[in-house]
Amino acid sequence: MFDHGTGPPLIVIPGLQGRWEWLRPTLRELQKRCRTVSYTLCGDIGSGAKFDPALGFDNYIRQLDGVFREAGIERAALCGISYGGFIALRYAARRPAQITSLVLASSPSPDWVPNARQRAYVASPWRSAPEFVATAPMRVWPEIRAAYDTWPERLAFVALHGARVVAAPMVPSRMAARVTLQQHIDFAPDCARVRAPTLVITGDDALDQIVPPAVTRTYLSLIPGAQYEKMERSGHIGMLTRPKQFAEIVTRFLERDSRPD
Repeated sequence: MFDHGTGPPLIVIPGLQGRWEWLRPTLRELQKRCRTVSYTLCGDIGSGAKFDPALGFDNYIRQLDGVFREAGIERAALCGISYGGFIALRYAARRPAQITSLVLASSPSPDWVPNARQRAYVASPWRSAPEFVATAPMRVWPEIRAAYDTWPERLAFVALHGARVVAAPMVPSRMAARVTLQQHIDFAPDCARVRAPTLVITGDDALDQIVPPAVTRTYLSLIPGAQYEKMERSGHIGMLTRPKQFAEIVTRFLERDSRPD
């Protein structure tokens, strides 16, 4: 578990791959401004938590309960990255007294469905893994190019993030199972139950080739009072390519929300 920094607590929930290590640049920037906690989703290598098929999606709620206990935190802001937004959303709906704010970053909305390519990956995760890995740079290259001004900066990001991915490998079958699980759950009622101030963050519409920003912005009409910020020169992984900008947006929202009326 990642637990660093001081100040208002913020728990960051990783995306579909489940590994907090992929978010290291983001977490390092956030820890400069608040106590930042993150963890590996249950069922993955290094999580220390098994996935119980009988519990289904509630495994993630139970695990997050444990993160609160282990960190000794009673109330915190939640930030869900991509798929992690589903976990943050449901937790905020079910544990309103524990959540001070909710941030959904490039998260699929309740009505999101995988496209044809994504469905193929889900149907045969291990067989599709080589192609998934090989084509990943092409899917995110447009936003890497937009985020950095020079080739050395772009190549340095690719090398460093590639090293993080190798050091904290994803489990294709677990990723596919998460998508399948999500497709059988209606998260729309959870949106209506959220009471915490909510911020929705996306990148540029032309740069996110994984979850269209328009899909994420659906939350603005589903969660009462939700606010919106767009990250310039970014797409789906703006929290990684532009971590300082992401941290500034998130912590500015948290600070504004914490001010007395």
